[in-house]
Amino acid sequence: MSYLKKAIYNCKQATLLIEKKQLTQLNFRETIELQIHLTGCGMCRLYSKQSQVINTMVQQLFQASVQAGNISLDDDFKKELQDRIEEELNKN
Repeated sequence: MSYLKKAIYNCKQATLLIEKKQLTQLNFRETIELQIHLTGCGMCRLYSKQSQVINTMVQQLFQASVQAGNISLDDDFKKELQDRIEEELNKN
């Protein structure tokens, strides 16, 4: 299968890139791969929109909780969680 066909039909990779994009900037190759895939895949475009809405809502809830003094995560926990997320995203 050609590289272009792989980029178009790999929804699993696309969803990982969609999530990674919300955490950090994608490199040039990842950006192109995702754009190609999203051009031809309506399901992943929908997933991307839904994921953005969910992440925005979670961030707003978290920020409201922190401002109200209801929640606090220590820096070590946050660092460990970020490292685990990045490790999972970079497996492919």
